[in-house]
Amino acid sequence: MAKSLVIVESPTKSKTLQKFLGNEYKIMASGGHVKDLPVKKLGVDIENSFEPEYVTIRGKAKILKDLKAAAKSSSRVFLAPDPDREGEAIAFHIAEELGNSKEKILRASFNEITKNAVIEAIENAGEIDINKVNAQQARRILDRLVGYQISPILWKTVLRGLSAGRVQSVALKMICLREDEIESFVPREYWTFEADFSDRKGQSLTLKLSKIDDDKVEIGSKKEAGIIEKKLKKESYTVKSHEKSKLRKSPPPPFITSSLQQESFNKLRLSNKATMILAQQLYEGIEIGSEGQIGLITYMRTDSIRISNEAAAAAKKAITGLFGDRYISFRRRPVSKTKKIQDAHEAIRPTSPDLSPDKIKKYLSRDQYRLYDLIWRRFMASQMAHAEFDVDTVEVEGGRFLFKGSKQKMKFDGFMRVYNGNDDNEKNGFPPLKKGDDLEMDQIRSEQHFTEPPPRYNAGSLVKELDQKGIGRPSTYAQIISVLLDRKYISSDKRRFRPSDLGRTVNKILIEYFTDIFSEAFTAKMEEELDKIEDGSYDWTNVLQDFYKPFKADLDKAEASKESIKKSAIEETGEVCEKCGKPMIIKYGRNGKFIACSGYPQCKNTKSLQEEERIKIDDKCPTCGGPMEVRRSRFGRFIACANYPDCKTTKNFPTGVKCPEKGCAGELVERSTRRGKIFFSCSEYPACEHSTWYRPVDIKCESCGFPYMVEKSTKARGDHLACLKCRAYRDIEIKESVISE
Repeated sequence: MAKSLVIVESPTKSKTLQKFLGNEYKIMASGGHVKDLPVKKLGVDIENSFEPEYVTIRGKAKILKDLKAAAKSSSRVFLAPDPDREGEAIAFHIAEELGNSKEKILRASFNEITKNAVIEAIENAGEIDINKVNAQQARRILDRLVGYQISPILWKTVLRGLSAGRVQSVALKMICLREDEIESFVPREYWTFEADFSDRKGQSLTLKLSKIDDDKVEIGSKKEAGIIEKKLKKESYTVKSHEKSKLRKSPPPPFITSSLQQESFNKLRLSNKATMILAQQLYEGIEIGSEGQIGLITYMRTDSIRISNEAAAAAKKAITGLFGDRYISFRRRPVSKTKKIQDAHEAIRPTSPDLSPDKIKKYLSRDQYRLYDLIWRRFMASQMAHAEFDVDTVEVEGGRFLFKGSKQKMKFDGFMRVYNGNDDNEKNGFPPLKKGDDLEMDQIRSEQHFTEPPPRYNAGSLVKELDQKGIGRPSTYAQIISVLLDRKYISSDKRRFRPSDLGRTVNKILIEYFTDIFSEAFTAKMEEELDKIEDGSYDWTNVLQDFYKPFKADLDKAEASKESIKKSAIEETGEVCEKCGKPMIIKYGRNGKFIACSGYPQCKNTKSLQEEERIKIDDKCPTCGGPMEVRRSRFGRFIACANYPDCKTTKNFPTGVKCPEKGCAGELVERSTRRGKIFFSCSEYPACEHSTWYRPVDIKCESCGFPYMVEKSTKARGDHLACLKCRAYRDIEIKESVISE
């Protein structure tokens, strides 16, 4: 009897599925998409209802040939790519290549790689969802139209090789706008007061000044603070109220793609890309001892917090076994409050709550374990009881002034037993006080503050903002950020995104000539329309037609203004070319900015922009005896002879820190990876391979004696020095480098 063929995306799943389905099935992988729009041309017939031209992706011809051969000798073919729009499109294209027989070729979709889920998907396999295919096709064509028709304008006016993306450019705009806010921000001074009070029994409490004349406290200068302080000291104070209340904190919902990326960045310091790679591995399956390969989590691309009845029941059973009945939640399961969700499958959760992280830790890599632990705890917490707190609040008044304080003490930890528990909640309450009790002000303290600009986006906050505004899909966020970094439109400074000069130039052009296309509201509206295509409410060609008419008008306007755009991207230097006398200007090249003659192509005189930024150092060239200076290349800083090109002596930029390896006479120097990331390694490499990603400081660790410490910056501690060996840290201000980055 002929076997049935099951076609999945990833070969990693094959072994697991084979174990579940047995020898009656043959498992093969497509390796993702097999067909796509051509690379070297638009591939969309705009005049013919946006008819796409699909071609076989390079390297996929042999895979298709093997799939066709296997399908021909199989009794049935089950197409089982991932359960989303992309997976539906992959299934559709494979079905076309195989002959698209509805009786023989079926679509099987499963949300988790477990035996029950896979067998159920095979038994209930049906037809390909053409609406999902059309939604993916509309998105692909939209992105192609934007990318292939706007990018050439950037090539002709700024730099060849630049790109514009429908969603990527909106993310760039958000980062640029945030930088504008930071640069234009004017700090505002304000002052706060805190006072220590005591009653007749000598019981003390500390409260903050809350109101003046029933209004919010707004003290804007030292002079004003001094006047207020004198008045505060003259008043007599009594207890206005002392109330005790209850507080219940609700557990968070289980993860969706965007919240997983945010929490993974904030708690684990993992990038969006790393998070999704690890989640894919956990979904596709990990070898768990004698159990074999098991899918540990459900599908990781989802925007729904819905969970199945079976999953809720399994969680309830596991919670009871671990913590007891009191920790079970008896409320209704969480439901998403937003309408902008596809709700195609469940939230991200462990496939089996019984597989606690500690049980399978030895089978996972460090980061796989950390991510699985985060997902498991979040899901379990979502099915647990509220946390309960006793709240103690005191108000003290004196004349025009009201002081207030509030303390919480955990009464029942509930979901916080497994997620977001915090020892700081265990605070003692205030001493027993009654309304009208007289208090003595023992001490008053004032503190000066300044308002701060909004922080730059990091991987977590940018994803949160994109998700809240309905821009793009969570599954694309990691790729969006990667593209912006790879194109050097943005850089990552202490894990926060800063737009480059190139990124700002590109953004300026795009928002001036394509205002509607790259607005947050328009991009969010397009996502809603793609959802309407998926549920069958909208026709995909009509959506594209409505988009293209105003888009074409913007394209024509930008094309006609190429010379104006080119001029707006030029920066004057105030210098003249020593070869032809024409003005020198700043242009963009593959390695960043450089100075060039405006008379190009007749005059091809250029020079490095950093030539004007060279810094002489107190060192002599070992080859010619000339002065040495700090210079820059696309690979970062280095030391070079000032007599270049006559003398080409160079060396790595030193840190002044000796290599700690025993017997090594080298020192740590600054280097750069091919992608421009700075690291520090021994000058004697490859003889000595000591290296670190963190900038070394010539300070010996007081705890373990390690020869140096490194500069670090974390959300919890801010800037500090840390020891690589024992992880001790010092809360000191990090001094600026002698030569700034």
